[in-house]
Amino acid sequence: MDYILSLLVFFPAVAAVLGFIVDRDNIKVYAITVAAIEFVISLILWMAYDPTNPGFQFTEYLPLVPAYGINYYLGVDGISLFLVVLSTFITLIGFISLTVEDNLKNMLISLLFLEMTMVGVFVALDAVLFYIFWELSLVPMLYIIGYWGSELRIYAAIKFFLYTFFGSLIMLVGMLFLAYLYYMATGTISFSIPDWHRLVLPFDYQVWLFLAFFLGMAIKVPMFPFHTWLPYAHGQAPTIGSVILAAVLLKMGTYGFVRFSLPIFPDASIALITPIAFLAIIMVIYTAMVAYAQEDMKQVIAYSSISHMGVIILGTFAMNVEGIAGSIFLMISHGIVSGALFMLVGNIYDRRHTKLLSEFGGLAKVMPKYATIFGIMVMASVGLPLTIGFVGEFLSLMGFYKISPSMTFLGGMSIILGAVYMLRLYKTTFFGPLTNEKNRNLPDLDGKELTSLIALTAVVIWLGINPNPVLKPINNSVESMLELMEKKAVTKEARELLHANTVKLEAK
Repeated sequence: MDYILSLLVFFPAVAAVLGFIVDRDNIKVYAITVAAIEFVISLILWMAYDPTNPGFQFTEYLPLVPAYGINYYLGVDGISLFLVVLSTFITLIGFISLTVEDNLKNMLISLLFLEMTMVGVFVALDAVLFYIFWELSLVPMLYIIGYWGSELRIYAAIKFFLYTFFGSLIMLVGMLFLAYLYYMATGTISFSIPDWHRLVLPFDYQVWLFLAFFLGMAIKVPMFPFHTWLPYAHGQAPTIGSVILAAVLLKMGTYGFVRFSLPIFPDASIALITPIAFLAIIMVIYTAMVAYAQEDMKQVIAYSSISHMGVIILGTFAMNVEGIAGSIFLMISHGIVSGALFMLVGNIYDRRHTKLLSEFGGLAKVMPKYATIFGIMVMASVGLPLTIGFVGEFLSLMGFYKISPSMTFLGGMSIILGAVYMLRLYKTTFFGPLTNEKNRNLPDLDGKELTSLIALTAVVIWLGINPNPVLKPINNSVESMLELMEKKAVTKEARELLHANTVKLEAK
C-alpha cells in the first residue's frame, strides 16, 4: 500500500507503451484487462482508506527539484478518493462498450494515457505535478476528438484546446505568484498544496489569485460565458470521448475549486459568492432552455451537462458541509449519469448513424431493454428520489439555501427544466407510433452494451438508496477543510460565516 497511488497513476501509462507491441486483434482485450486491473486497484484503495481520518492518506513524497520546492507528492482524502474511483470505473466501462474500428490500437493507447493524467490530477499534492497532469490531459483528448470525431472535428478539437490551455496559463501565473508569496512568508519555496493550505494571505492578494485560479477552473467546468467549447467538443467527439469528457474531465475544474480556491483563498471565495452564484444560475437556466431547443439528441445531453454543472458550482460555494459534500457527490453522480447517457446516444448512433430526434419515435416497441435503461438514466438526470442524481442535487441546493433562498430557488429550476427537456427527449424517442421504417428492425442492446449499462445502472440505484459509503469520507474531509478555512479567514464576514458552520459541526 506504500506505493499504491504511484501504481494507479503510472500503470496505465506503462501498459499504454507496451500496447504498441500488442497485435491489433488482441489490443481491445489487452486494454480491457489493463483497465480492469486499474479499477480493482482503485477499489483496494477505497477499502483500505480510513473514513474517520479526514487528512491525506497513502502519501508518497520524493524531492524532484528541492531548490525550487518541486516534489513528487501524492495523496488522497475523502474529496479526491471517489474521483479516482470514478476515473478508473468510467475508463473500464468505456473500453467494454467501445465500438471504434478505425485505428483501434491508437485509440486505446490514447485512452490509457488519458487515464494516467486523470488519476494524476486527483492525487497530486504538488502544484507543479498537478499542473503537469492537468495539461497532459489535453493531448490525448485533442487527438481523440481531432482524429475520430465527426465532420467539424478539427474545429472542435482546436477550440477545446485553445480555451482550456489559455485558462491554464493564467492559472500557472497564479501558482507561481502563490509560491513567491509562500517564500516571502516562510523563507522557503514550496509548491506543496497542503503547505499552501496553511498560508494566510491578505484579502487583496486573495482576490487576485482567486481570479487567476478561477479562470483556469471555470473554463474547464465550463462555466458561463466560457461554455461554448463544450457543445462542439461533445457534438464532434466519438462516443468514448464524450463519455470521458463529461464523466471525468469536467470534474477537474470543480475539483480544483475545492482543492485550491476554498482552502487557500477563503475570504475571496466568500466575498465572491454572489457573482459566482449568478453565473451558476445562468448556467442552470440558460443552458437548460438551449437544451430544450435542440433537435440533436447528443446536443441535448451536452447542454444538460452544463446545466447540472451549475448546480455543482452552487453547492461548492455554499460554504457548509451539506453544500460542499453534496457538490462532490454530485460530481460523481453526474459523471455516472452523463457518461451513461452519452453511451446510450452512441448505441443508437451506431445503429442508425443519426442523432436527430425527428428520425426516431416508438423505439420502446423494438428496443425495450434500451428504453428501460435510458428511462432510468433520464430519471436519475432529473433527480428522482432513490437515484444517485437526487442525493447530490438535494444536498447542494440545501447547502446553498443557507446562503440565499432566492438564488437557491432559481438554481432549483434545474430540476424542473431538466424534467421538461429530458422527458421531451424520452417521449419523442421512445413513445408514439413507429413511423420510420428504418427503426422497425433495430437490434436491442447486445451483450457488451448491456454489461456496461447494467453496471452503470446498478451504481445509479445503489448510491441513490445508500449514499453513506461515499458521503461519510467526503463529509469528514469537508469538515476538516471548513475548520481550516475558519482559522485562516482574515475578514469579519468570512470568519462569521465559517464560524457559524463550524459551530454547527461541533453541535452535531
